[in-house]
Amino acid sequence: MDGVAGSRMGAEWWRPGVSASPSHVQTADAHAKDSPIPFVALLLFLVLLLLAPQAFVPGVGRVRIALFTGIFAIAAHCWTRFVAGRLLMRRVREMWLVGALLAWAIVTLPLSVWPGGAATVLLDDFLKALAVFWLLSNTITTLPRLRTVAWTLSLTAAPIAATGVWNFLSHNMEGTGRIAGYQAPLVTNPNGLALVLNLILPLTVALFLISRRPGARGLLGGLIALSVSAIVVTFSRGGFLTLATTFALYLRTLHRSRQWRWVVAALLLAIVAVPLLPSGYLERLGTITNIRADETGSAQERWEDGLLALGQVLTHPLVGDGLGMNVIQLCLVRGWSSNCIESCLNYRPPFPNCLFIHNMYLAYAMDLGWPGLTLFLLLLVNCIKGAVRVRERCASLPALRDLSLLAEGTRITLMALAVAAFFHPDAYQVYPYFAAAFAVAVVAVYEAETRIAAVGVPASAAH
Repeated sequence: MDGVAGSRMGAEWWRPGVSASPSHVQTADAHAKDSPIPFVALLLFLVLLLLAPQAFVPGVGRVRIALFTGIFAIAAHCWTRFVAGRLLMRRVREMWLVGALLAWAIVTLPLSVWPGGAATVLLDDFLKALAVFWLLSNTITTLPRLRTVAWTLSLTAAPIAATGVWNFLSHNMEGTGRIAGYQAPLVTNPNGLALVLNLILPLTVALFLISRRPGARGLLGGLIALSVSAIVVTFSRGGFLTLATTFALYLRTLHRSRQWRWVVAALLLAIVAVPLLPSGYLERLGTITNIRADETGSAQERWEDGLLALGQVLTHPLVGDGLGMNVIQLCLVRGWSSNCIESCLNYRPPFPNCLFIHNMYLAYAMDLGWPGLTLFLLLLVNCIKGAVRVRERCASLPALRDLSLLAEGTRITLMALAVAAFFHPDAYQVYPYFAAAFAVAVVAVYEAETRIAAVGVPASAAH
């Protein structure tokens, strides 16, 4: 029932005359008996992935605790599903798109400008990102689990955001004059820190709208303010545009649902915050449209790299340069070195001439050709459509109000990702696949909830 039949039931449960057949009851029972072990391991893995305790606790780095936790979560999920006689993964379109993207990356390895380097990117980054996507998509099966993951991510974002704000207040800066990031791989630089906080922020806002207890709302309101402050002090232009996208989309959402008090409150807070912006922040944002005004030269360099990448994509549409090899191709096109593999892939800081293209879309197009870009875009579009579909179907059902709000938060996360992808280089890291997985999970939860409603199983018994 996790496949086509499950989707059909999710679409038709509300129609008069739909009866609770034995197969439907079995499906509800299967969800009711879903083992909590893989899910708990998943939560621990997400915390370890984002907070990287090995950077602070001596000796932990030797154990590679995050890797072992992730492997355990995957093994536990496979074992519990096998014992229960259930499918290891949901047979949905997003899974096939991710599988096709992986297959195309493997097929094009021999055609890469450096097959060994492309294989390293595949094994070190891309497979890990897809494993997170697979695990999130298949482990989050109920509404309480969806809420728990959203809470876990929101709380985990707090120390990352607090570190960013503290680094700003204590003038702990990088050589570029911007704040140092958090000591974890995904957020080690200010742009990555801003991206992670921007992707979690819509889910935190969704929890704020869901929560009815003043204490929980107060905590979530503080987390929202902390994340927004941290995004601002990164001085990330892409981070600001992504944050502005989230703000505008949530204003529209609140307007549509006639929650005027939150619309007014958000606008007033935004107006009050303008005088509190850090010195030089507005000048930094001005370089978004006036590229020549950027004294650091980063805006000019990224614009030039984007034009070179676009030219490369238009002249090499079918097969690209290989997974992650846009860094080599840009070096070759610029003519900086006769041995770009040595100068870029074995670089040492500050490596100013060896930067990956700061655009996920161009990265996929350069590395995997137009087929790779098409698959990535189809994945993003399908995930957004799935979140929208769940939001619309649950909006008029009081029992599924929480799911509707979480689906909307997921949609806004995906829209934020779509904007952020124009400015970030980490196309094969976990960022885009975490957001996509959450959308797949939202649809899975909707189908589970509607099947439970169809057979008349109490929600408490199923969860």
